[in-house]
Amino acid sequence: MSANDSASCTDVIKGRGKELPKKEVERIAQDELRETKNVRETALQQFREWVAKNKDISSVRTDASFLLRFLRVKKFSLPMAQQTLLKYLNLRKTLSHYFSLISYEDAALMHILTNGFIFASPIRDSLGRRVIIYVIDKFDPYKYGCGIMAQVFLMTFETVLEDDVTQITGVTHFADLHGASAAYVTLWSPLEFVRAVRWGEQSMPMRNKCVNIFNCPTSVRYILDFCRGLLSTKLKSRFFIHDSIDGLKSKIDAKCLPKEYGGEIPMSEMLELWKKEVWAKKDLILANKEMQIHDTSGIQTRKSRSGCQPLNNTETNIMAVSGSFRQLNVD
Repeated sequence: MSANDSASCTDVIKGRGKELPKKEVERIAQDELRETKNVRETALQQFREWVAKNKDISSVRTDASFLLRFLRVKKFSLPMAQQTLLKYLNLRKTLSHYFSLISYEDAALMHILTNGFIFASPIRDSLGRRVIIYVIDKFDPYKYGCGIMAQVFLMTFETVLEDDVTQITGVTHFADLHGASAAYVTLWSPLEFVRAVRWGEQSMPMRNKCVNIFNCPTSVRYILDFCRGLLSTKLKSRFFIHDSIDGLKSKIDAKCLPKEYGGEIPMSEMLELWKKEVWAKKDLILANKEMQIHDTSGIQTRKSRSGCQPLNNTETNIMAVSGSFRQLNVD
């Protein structure tokens, strides 16, 4: 497979944990995604032709790494991959006030991106999945707003998606909610929060394999349960709240976590490696800002007059209880 057209898998998954051989990655791709060399090359050619002819979009990347993430997340169904790309571009347009602010020159943004609030572990799990770690008390909700929070989430997801092995094997999420309070929820307007969560799951071409929540305060659980209701049925079945380290270790390899959570590598060392990775992917992430969608009529979904999806019952309920969120006090 050529380096340009097939985004060939690395010989092994690099890191200080278990290495997954190239043949195993290719087996996963074929068994789970129906991906073979011929399927990949044919789909890429057809996808590129579609992008070139589509007048509703412009400046869209056509390198293999970018297009394959949409094909892989939809198991090489070209029509579904095209729809996901359109939804992704629409997400960038709808939330342009977040995407457009992404900057590697912003000291505050880079500090939050690399201070331990959200980062990817340098060690993959036994199935080759990348582990994204969230430590909620590393973000000060009284100092920063939802805009900068959204940007670091987007930059993290975009960074890990630049790796084709991660596109194939997927990601696992681990969140330590110690110190969480209603202040984190009320950073967002209810409607924007709902759309960011729901549209993000539908539009970001990432294989979310498992979500693990740890140290969740009792008073915040009902908010978490409410947010869980926004997710797809598939992702709900992969969503777990753990009350103990033992329960956590049943769903995630401990070696993938920082030493502070029972792993082998101190968080400080993981963060240094993450900083290097973030900076190495800078040009690719910034190139995404040039992509545009001019007409969303090609997206196969119901639209309101404003061009956004109409509110459903869940979204309406979120807005109705937003006052309760704002009045909640958490120790």
